[in-house]
Amino acid sequence: MRINRIRLNCRRVRTFPAELGALCSFYYFRTPVKVSGHGSETSSEGGAAIVLYGGSRCEFSPVNGSLNYDCVTFRMNTAEKQYINDLGVPFGELIPVRDDYVISNILRCMKAQSTDDLPNNNEFMELSVRLIMLALSGQLSGETADAEKLPPRYSELKAIREAIYEDPAGEWNSTIMAEDMGISRAYFHRIYFEAFGVTCRQDVIESRLMFAAELLKNTGLTVSAVAERCGYESESYFMRQFKQHKGCTPTEYRSIAERKDQL
Repeated sequence: MRINRIRLNCRRVRTFPAELGALCSFYYFRTPVKVSGHGSETSSEGGAAIVLYGGSRCEFSPVNGSLNYDCVTFRMNTAEKQYINDLGVPFGELIPVRDDYVISNILRCMKAQSTDDLPNNNEFMELSVRLIMLALSGQLSGETADAEKLPPRYSELKAIREAIYEDPAGEWNSTIMAEDMGISRAYFHRIYFEAFGVTCRQDVIESRLMFAAELLKNTGLTVSAVAERCGYESESYFMRQFKQHKGCTPTEYRSIAERKDQL
């Protein structure tokens, strides 16, 4: 299995087609969605997922207002398709997602990993997709996380985390976030780490560097402009932080990405 592209926190207000071509696709919709294709139409009342074969032709529409979703496109061989079938995960059908605790975190990890050229990257991505399929299989069998086992205030923390990744350049202040939740700053940090395994500050940094990597790969913006777009007041601080986390400078990262595109 080879991952082609990972997109998180996409938004659409109009009907749009699914990914076409030879690639398979996994969509996770956080908001209600209507799926049309092959003369039929289905919809979800809340979060839902769908797995599509390469060449599948269908359209997605928001049910209310806008559609918020994540998408992963990848290539599968016959054995990998059989593995998904054996799990009971259907292709081309909406799967209600009552608990996205696992799926959301796996997708976030995949996106972070995709911006790094690390050893065993392909294996990490393949295993991540398999974990998502296992989670979907659990949803179909009625298995959901026990609410009592979730970290305290999880739904509020998840909303904060999603907002951070949707707006990396925002002024994220843990004191203000804690006050908005009516809790102390120390308690906020403790339950945030308990929920996601990283600190809120680490998520802010990761969201900004993920956004920076996307801009470096897909735009001609200068490094200074990328730093500003990602919420950094100091270009030199951005460059130091980028190299510390990515192992290369922003300019080197862009050059590596351009060479890969030419292969």
